[in-house]
Amino acid sequence: MRAKTKMIHGGITGDETTGAVSVPIYQVSTYKQDGVGKHSGYEYSRTGNPTRNALETVIANLENGTAGFAFGSGMAAISSVMMLFNSGDHVVMTDDVYGGSYRVMTKVFNRFNLDHTFTDTSSLEAVEASLNENTKAIFVETPTNPLLKITDLEKIAAIAKKNDLLLIVDNTFATPYLQQPLDFGADIVLHSATKYIGGHSDVVAGLVAVKTEELAEQLHFIQNSVGAVLGPQDSWLLMRGIKTLALRMEAIEQNTKKIVAFLQNHKKVSTIYYPGIESHPGHAIAAKQATGFGGMVSFDVGSEEKAEKVLENVKYFTLAESLGAVESLISIPAKMTHASIPADRRRELGITDGLIRISVGIEDADDLIEDLEKALD
Repeated sequence: MRAKTKMIHGGITGDETTGAVSVPIYQVSTYKQDGVGKHSGYEYSRTGNPTRNALETVIANLENGTAGFAFGSGMAAISSVMMLFNSGDHVVMTDDVYGGSYRVMTKVFNRFNLDHTFTDTSSLEAVEASLNENTKAIFVETPTNPLLKITDLEKIAAIAKKNDLLLIVDNTFATPYLQQPLDFGADIVLHSATKYIGGHSDVVAGLVAVKTEELAEQLHFIQNSVGAVLGPQDSWLLMRGIKTLALRMEAIEQNTKKIVAFLQNHKKVSTIYYPGIESHPGHAIAAKQATGFGGMVSFDVGSEEKAEKVLENVKYFTLAESLGAVESLISIPAKMTHASIPADRRRELGITDGLIRISVGIEDADDLIEDLEKALD
């Protein structure tokens, strides 16, 4: 089954009882049992819900995994995955990771003695130098948020396997339409499904797919125990979003190519971060492991004042956190999505106060370019 067909026909696609072509919303908390411990597969909706199960089956199918899991947010998904580890364990993480991921590791899981090292995972040497005796996993974003750095999944998976580590990949920016990390050796792939998978700025959710039955059992135990599950209404919204994911990603990437070409020729833009540019350090790797370069672009205009002027003067780009929607969004990572990262650490990473991040939508590309041109001028 090819990718576009998977979006429509992957997993559980309808209701056998009624013939409905869309999975119903099972707005239910508990289920009648025929006897003590005798049920039809569902007993309590924290443990399992038919609508959520359909979504979890679809994401496992799209990521070529053994099982899928749906959580109440992307951070709930990341936090649940981190609960696979024990006090005293160590995780190597991408350095310019999403601000929420940075915050949960440095302000929450550190309280439970889960150690971490932030490193440039696009450098294999840096990753190997960060490994300790108690390292249990490598956590990678590729492309990264917001600098769009690329990690070679196949090579990082080889390092993980050699050292008996789990490889966890945040695939939010690429989506399962453009990239399937499990195929390159990852053990766990996760998404903030709030973004491209939902696609319409109307749901907050997280998704995880795992490679093995063992990981599936472990993560289901955590999901059921902790209870950060996605509700049936939001599960249904995500399944609806998945049906148009392929078409949206293709339209978004076409728009993005035109916008990047415009930005490359604008005198007020000093640096552009987009893996689709041939001069990008990770361009060849991204082309090898993904079928597209996505719709996220960051560019530097030189100062916080200039960046804020741009944001004040755009019309079609909505000033908002989040990304991956049908409408184009714009933000200043240093002041918004990555504000939880200390200023000196942001400067070290290159997340400057003049860095603007855009999430390209499906509007007319010419309107978006004219909008940016007026704002920049």
